[in-house]
Amino acid sequence: MSEFQTGIFKLIKNTSVGRAFVYTIGHIIIAMSVVSVLTGASLWEAGTVALVEPTINGVWYYFLDKLFTMRTKWVILKTIVD
Repeated sequence: MSEFQTGIFKLIKNTSVGRAFVYTIGHIIIAMSVVSVLTGASLWEAGTVALVEPTINGVWYYFLDKLFTMRTKWVILKTIVD
């Protein structure tokens, strides 16, 4: 595995931005497929529709993940101190 690939996997594994990015890409692909199957729209049309809601969900997930990460660090720190 190249240094670049190792860095990408490390970014995804260790950061809220990485996890939010992977979640958002997967959500867009799923939403695009569902819109296309349910409405008969082309993948281009379904992709346009599918970009809005998953992108908002991705931003929401980023903030939730940041909050969870901060809370987890706080609990671990408090446990060590006590």
